[in-house]
Amino acid sequence: MTRVLVVGANGQVARHLTEKLKEKGLDPVAMVRKEDQVSHFEKNGIETVLADLEKDFSHAFDNVDTVVFAAGSGPHTGPDKTIIIDQEGAIETIDNTVAKGIKNFVMLSGLPSDGPKNTSDNMKHYYYAKHRADEYLKGTDLNFAILRPGRLTDDAETGKVRIDEHANASSESTDGRVPRQDVAEVLAQIVDRNNLSGQTYYLIGGDTAIEDAL
Repeated sequence: MTRVLVVGANGQVARHLTEKLKEKGLDPVAMVRKEDQVSHFEKNGIETVLADLEKDFSHAFDNVDTVVFAAGSGPHTGPDKTIIIDQEGAIETIDNTVAKGIKNFVMLSGLPSDGPKNTSDNMKHYYYAKHRADEYLKGTDLNFAILRPGRLTDDAETGKVRIDEHANASSESTDGRVPRQDVAEVLAQIVDRNNLSGQTYYLIGGDTAIEDAL
């Protein structure tokens, strides 16, 4: 059974992701930072590993087939924490993946990480951090995919999205909304299908069933 390490598993998208991976017959491993976060996953039959992105977390990669980076510093932290988690934490995750001989990697990024020129000043550090991490991943020999969703919402899951493999609709996508559960389903299907040929997916809400959109 494919073991999938979900880095940042206590995040809102990542919690949904671990459950969806399990539903698809995969074996998710939830990497969490705090002991009190463990029970949520254990009651759902999901294995956990305690590790902190700001410390040595290389032990979390043992016996893993695929890594999903879904960690984020959150909207209320300053630029310093964003750089530590969203940039350096992601880069170290990539390095640990390579060092452990794991071949498959999925990055949960964000729009407009390919060129955050028109974003508000209070978001630029976030998108630049994501951009740096994405570019670092592209420079490796890993089998990878990068998912760049638009504005995340807590709306009900629809099972329908719009996915582009080019940023030709970036202005629309920047304001495009997409439910977190749909983002998690797209991530789970990418992992399950092994759609890891170096694609970057731009994701917003839409009218196409996820399995067809991919």
